[in-house]
Amino acid sequence: MKTYDVVALGELLIDFTENGTSVQGNPVYEANPGGAPCNVLAMLNKAGKKTAFIGKVGQDIFGKRLKSVLEETGIDVSNLIMDADVRTTLAFVETFADGDRDFSFYRNPGADMMLREEELHADLLQDTRIFHFGTLSMTHEEVRKATKTAIRIAKESGAFISFDPNLREPLWRSLDEAKEQVAYGLSQCDILKISDNEIRWFTGEEDFDTGIAKLRSQYDIPLIMLSMGKDGSRAYYRNRIVGCTAQEQREAEDASDKLHYKDLRVEAAPFLQENTIETTGAGDTFGGCCLYHVLKYGLDNFDEEKLKEMLTFANAAASIITTRKGALRVMPEVAEVERLMAKRD
Repeated sequence: MKTYDVVALGELLIDFTENGTSVQGNPVYEANPGGAPCNVLAMLNKAGKKTAFIGKVGQDIFGKRLKSVLEETGIDVSNLIMDADVRTTLAFVETFADGDRDFSFYRNPGADMMLREEELHADLLQDTRIFHFGTLSMTHEEVRKATKTAIRIAKESGAFISFDPNLREPLWRSLDEAKEQVAYGLSQCDILKISDNEIRWFTGEEDFDTGIAKLRSQYDIPLIMLSMGKDGSRAYYRNRIVGCTAQEQREAEDASDKLHYKDLRVEAAPFLQENTIETTGAGDTFGGCCLYHVLKYGLDNFDEEKLKEMLTFANAAASIITTRKGALRVMPEVAEVERLMAKRD
């Protein structure tokens, strides 16, 4: 038995999102707490799961506010470092008419990229069922080392590894470096959440099924969730083993004679909202809901019906978030998501 359902490592920042104009006609920005890993955890907490966050913020007004928000949300902050020597990372979000957005980051340096491996609390990583991370903690050498150490500790303790590339091009020295670090994440994870634009970018394939097949020819990932925005989502699942657990397979050096694979591909329609205002946090909400179902059923026990349930729930929750400013503090309750699903039925 583990104390935590999900522990995540990565960025915790302020998303300054547009919220109208001043009397002088200037854009007004609202300071929303954000950061993809904590958005995922916030959704899981709303679903009744126990979570913890590993990261760093500045000991400034924004860092103090972010810590308070996580405590309010119920996320364990025992490994949230407050650093007096560096400022909390900021992101300014420009929202377009269709709800999509663009980011400008103030992070040179930002506190999230200053996390060091000696600051990790190994007991958290050893005491979780799932460890979740993205690539914003892979953009610079020291925080990259911390991330890789965290993955190793969690994996050695039997946790499943969850990965969301969450590509933010301006934060990388080059896209070749980004591709190298995404490849590392793919080589480590058991659960992958990836977006339509990311799979095209990484594989060079326009067709999603072809791109996923290309990815799986290089990486053994049991569960892949593909988010496709207004086109819904897909799950690609390899029921990897008959008579052998995922941990046993992971430890086996050559078990090809006893492995039996059954690949499933399931698709679910989106829940389109007439009053969508922005998409910030929608992918994180989707990912958190998928992890909720992995915790519910176990990674080795999915079938088509359970995959469909997972995607439908995740699509519905993500659509709710598109109607709200920010994400971390406004995640939907499970009952609210189920009510939206019931309207379609």
